[in-house]
Amino acid sequence: MSFPLPKPEAPQLPQHLLRTIDCQQGAVRAVRFNADGNYVLSCGSDKSLKLWSVSRGTLLKTYSGHGYEVLDADGSFDNSQICTCSSDKTVILWDVATGQVTRKLRGHAGKVNCVQFNEEATVILSGSIDGSVRCWDTRSRRFEPIQVLDEASDSVSSVKVIQHELLTGSVDGRVRRYDLRMGQLHVDFISSPITCVCFSQDGQCTLSSSLDSTVRLLDKNTGEMLGEYTGHKMKGYKLDCCLSSKDTHILSCSEDGHVYCWDLVEGSLSLKLPVGKAVVQSLAFHPTEVCLLTAMEGRVQVWGAEPEETEEEDAMAT
Repeated sequence: MSFPLPKPEAPQLPQHLLRTIDCQQGAVRAVRFNADGNYVLSCGSDKSLKLWSVSRGTLLKTYSGHGYEVLDADGSFDNSQICTCSSDKTVILWDVATGQVTRKLRGHAGKVNCVQFNEEATVILSGSIDGSVRCWDTRSRRFEPIQVLDEASDSVSSVKVIQHELLTGSVDGRVRRYDLRMGQLHVDFISSPITCVCFSQDGQCTLSSSLDSTVRLLDKNTGEMLGEYTGHKMKGYKLDCCLSSKDTHILSCSEDGHVYCWDLVEGSLSLKLPVGKAVVQSLAFHPTEVCLLTAMEGRVQVWGAEPEETEEEDAMAT
C-alpha cells in the first residue's frame, strides 16, 4: 500500500520584528536589499544613502553627494557599485568600498523617481517625472544616455529589468514592457496611476500597484489579469509592492501603517503586518530567505519568519 504524501508546509511569512534601525537621515524614501540580501540600502530625505548590515543593524557607510533627497537605489550583482537617483534630477554611480562618486549622470528634466542596474551592471536605467527612461552606460565616459525611452505621457514611477526585458510603470496608468533584444513594446492599460511594478521571480508575470488601492498580477505575455489584491490603502503616495522570494505571496505597503500580504493563488489576505502609525513608505523582500524590510518615517524594520534566538543569550552575556 502507498502512504499519502505529507502535505507541503505552508510558506512561512515574515511576521516577527527582528530589529528596528533608526536611520537618522530624515524620512526614509526607499529601502532596498543588495544582490545577496546581506546588506540594506536606505535612501534619506537628508540627501544621503546609507549602507547597513542586515544581521546586526549596524551602519557600514554613508554616501553623500546628492543635492536633494535620495529616492531610490540599487546595488550591483558583485556588490562593488551602487546607483542612486534623487529629486536633484541626477543619477549617481558610487564605488561601494571608498564611498566616492564614480559618475554623476545628468539629463533628466525633473526629479528621478527610480533606478536599477541591468544584471551585469553595465547599464543603469532611470525613470523620471519627465516621462522618460534613460539608459546609461556605466563603463563609458560619455555623459549622454545610450538610449532614451520617452513613450510615457506622464511621470515614470518604477523601472525593473531582467535579462533583455524592461518593465516600467507610469502615472499615465500604463505598464510598459520593452523587449530590448527584439525592439518591441507591449503596453497594458490600468486605469489608475501606477506606483510600482515588478516581475515575478519566474519571469512569467508582472505585478503592478496603483492609486486605486489595488495590486494586479498580469500574465506577462498575454496581459491577462491573473489576480487582483485589495484591502490596503494607496490613494496619494508612491508606495512599493513586491513578491515573496518563492512567488507564493504578494506584498504591498499601505497608508494605514500596515504591510498587506496576500496568497498569490487564492487572493486571500494571509497577513496584515502592523508596522506603525504612519504610512509604510517602502518595502523589500530578501532575494532568497523569508525576510522583509519596511520603511516608516525615519526608521527601517527588519522582519523574519522566526523570532531572534540570540536575545536570551545576549541578556545572559550582559
